[in-house]
Amino acid sequence: MIRFFYNLSPNPMKVALCLEEMGLPYEPVPVDTRRGEQFDPAYTAVNPNGKVPAIVDGDVTVFDSNAILLYLAGKTGRFLPEGEPVRGEMLSWLMFVATGLGPFSGQCVHFRHFAKDGGAYATERYTFEARRHWGILNERLKDRTYVLAESYTIVDMAVWGWARMIPFIIGENAFAELPNVKRLLDAINARPAAQAAEALKGRHAFKAEMDDEARGIMFPATRSAA
Repeated sequence: MIRFFYNLSPNPMKVALCLEEMGLPYEPVPVDTRRGEQFDPAYTAVNPNGKVPAIVDGDVTVFDSNAILLYLAGKTGRFLPEGEPVRGEMLSWLMFVATGLGPFSGQCVHFRHFAKDGGAYATERYTFEARRHWGILNERLKDRTYVLAESYTIVDMAVWGWARMIPFIIGENAFAELPNVKRLLDAINARPAAQAAEALKGRHAFKAEMDDEARGIMFPATRSAA
């Protein structure tokens, strides 16, 4: 039984989707990051970086959501493209999500919604970069059903985790600019595995408030700046 350390943010949710798609039995273990549980010694022994998600699969421990997707795909042999050229595309687009789309979207959320005084420049920079990355993906999907043409893969799962949050990331009307991304999101949302992953919301209660205590835990640099 895989132990899956998670909360409901985009990166853990993409792993939840992957576990459900692959039909792997798992035990969801909640880590309430707004209460600081990610810094408990028992958890940092699993992920020294103190972030979710992580999995423990027997004697194998994997952290970072995209590393977990690759591990699970390798374990099952599912949702991976065949042939070296397409495999190169898969790795490239997965890293596009891992190093660009996800981080810029996350920073955009931080400065637009959570930073007490993020400053106009930071907000504009990360909003611009998040929108630019989503625009690249939208163009990629213009004549493709999935990111890698007609094959549903772990890349689409990685995108799904963040695409669910696009209105919160860059604005309520963002999908009007991203019709192809919205089409992909709707297609994945219709899959039973996505509905099962979303059902995790009812399994455990997480702190919803971003109060001063949570802000200090989530963004420790603000404590030193205070």
